[in-house]
Amino acid sequence: MKVSYYGHSCFGVEINGRHLLFDPFISENPLASDIDVDQIPADYILVSHGHYDHIADVKRIANRTGATVISNFEITTWLEKEGVEKVHPMNIGGQWAFDFGKVKYVNAVHSSALPDGSNGGNPGGFLIDTPQCAFYHAGDTALSMDMQLIGRQCDLCLAFLPIGDNFTMGIDDAVQASSFLKCNHVIPMHYDTFELIRIDHDEAVRKFRNAEVELKFMEIGETREI
Repeated sequence: MKVSYYGHSCFGVEINGRHLLFDPFISENPLASDIDVDQIPADYILVSHGHYDHIADVKRIANRTGATVISNFEITTWLEKEGVEKVHPMNIGGQWAFDFGKVKYVNAVHSSALPDGSNGGNPGGFLIDTPQCAFYHAGDTALSMDMQLIGRQCDLCLAFLPIGDNFTMGIDDAVQASSFLKCNHVIPMHYDTFELIRIDHDEAVRKFRNAEVELKFMEIGETREI
């Protein structure tokens, strides 16, 4: 499995011959100015919720690649009206088997509204279960006891967790989340993009290390084999 980081909460995951892209916010992110949006591959685009910093480049990438957008019913319906042709609607607790593996849309404690003010439905995260690896993209969320259910349901090789605080979990709650998830390999997201979510990287690494969890920051544009 290859993981590429495009800034904020946007990751590309290449697995089982398919390219998954999560929460594309690139062209409007000054920290990702070196990333060429029109070169990013995608067979599937997974959107956790409707806020602009998770959906800004969905239409552009979906229209270029023909990717199927996976999200909640409200977001996929809105995207269809915006001209996106291939969508797969889901809702909290639902699971579907795709050609790369199973996707379960799980609870996130946050809010969701689309850029034009339309209802963004319930925010969520994604539990991806494949023959190679099971991993979790939490989306934007607070710490939740529901994360214990994920830890009981599967053996995660990786979790993408927000750590920026203010709008989502901060470092301490993300450490607790890794315990709930029973996952000792975490890639952080949703930090440093805006002033309100700037963090102390050394503090984050230290606190995760003290909990015997490996926290691996990725550079924007970096690709890593997992």
